[in-house]
Amino acid sequence: MSANLDSSNQPSSPKGSKVSFDFFQFLYKYGTILTIIVLIIVFSIANPSFLQWSNVENILRSISIVTIIAVGLTISLSVNGFDLSIGSVASLANAVVISMFVWYSQNTFVAIISALLAAALVGLLNSFLIVKMKIPDMLLTLAMMFVIQGVALTYTRSATISPNMIMPDGSYSEGTISKVFSLLGQAPYIIIIMFVVVIIAHIFLTYTKHGRYMYVIGGNEEAARLSGIPVNKYKVLAYVLSALLAALGGIILASRVMQAEINAGSDYLMDAVAAAFIGLSVMGAGKPNAFGTFVGAVLIGILANGLVMMSVPYYAMDIVKGGVFALALAITYYKMK
Repeated sequence: MSANLDSSNQPSSPKGSKVSFDFFQFLYKYGTILTIIVLIIVFSIANPSFLQWSNVENILRSISIVTIIAVGLTISLSVNGFDLSIGSVASLANAVVISMFVWYSQNTFVAIISALLAAALVGLLNSFLIVKMKIPDMLLTLAMMFVIQGVALTYTRSATISPNMIMPDGSYSEGTISKVFSLLGQAPYIIIIMFVVVIIAHIFLTYTKHGRYMYVIGGNEEAARLSGIPVNKYKVLAYVLSALLAALGGIILASRVMQAEINAGSDYLMDAVAAAFIGLSVMGAGKPNAFGTFVGAVLIGILANGLVMMSVPYYAMDIVKGGVFALALAITYYKMK
């Protein structure tokens, strides 16, 4: 009997203790990066010029605005929020900054600060209605998306703002856009700004107590409140930062095209949402993070650029992008449930 007892207490054989390969766990951690690698290989074979530095620079430039706006959304997601008004905020900032130049002949500093202040007011209003009035964030920011869009259209009189435009009194605008401001939307400055935003946001969320508090709030708001974390304060901060980064995206867009187009920021909403949610699973993070958001934006940028180089019709691109987004969400939430 002792022999049997001894044998039963022996450690299991190496074969029995072997850990089986979890395919879904592997996809969850590395699926996005592998997809990027596969896309690069496929597009490079289809068109050798895909990997030329000029095209790589073009991809980075094209995702810069999306990335900046998406990082703002990522910060709101960190407190378990969801800011759908970012596209409209970008449009408003885009209109305000150009109007400061064209309509009021202001300098670069005043123009940028005016746009950022307008966005900060939106962020404060969003957070007040969410925190104090207890309106669900998704519903509130959806409503604010239309409100801010209407404000922007009213402010611009539903017209494009550009130098030498015709004013309501029939005269021509005399203001000009400064050369310094025009540099923000050009390479390499637009790319540098994007990387600076991603790095600062990553450090803030990952290595500061404020970022860790936001993650705690996003994980369990009641537990965070009981542990003494000022939950409302950090929610306000998250929505203000989200609005400010959306405004920064709108400002850089204005610098890139040198005019304020109607609802210019609305086209960036869905790509920003896709980048932020794809980023949840990058390297198995399982939470909103700036690095993952950047990787998600890179995936979207490579996909869009490669499809254009392969002459895929523009109306079919959303099908592919939507399919990739749905697949990323399926993998993410399959592992998170």
